[in-house]
Amino acid sequence: MPEGQKRFTITLDFFDIGQLLDGLRIRAHSWRQTAEFIESGYADDTFVCEECNNADEARRIAQHYERVITEIERQIAEQGGW
Repeated sequence: MPEGQKRFTITLDFFDIGQLLDGLRIRAHSWRQTAEFIESGYADDTFVCEECNNADEARRIAQHYERVITEIERQIAEQGGW
C-alpha cells in the first residue's frame, strides 16, 4: 500500500466475506477477459468488454482486484481461516 493511505478495519460475517470475494473475482475475471479480447479479438458469447485504453491497463486493473482478494484471504487465514 502506498505510504500515507488510510487503512480501514471492516468486520463482516462468513457469508458476506464470501459474497465480497465472489464479486471481486468476477471483476478480476472480466478485466482479464478484456485484456485478452483487446489482444486476440476473441470473446465468448457472455463477454462484456470493460472500458479502458489498452490491454495493459486492463491487466493492471485485474491485478489490482487480485491483490485485494489476496489480502482479504491472507487476513482470513491469519484469523483462523474459513
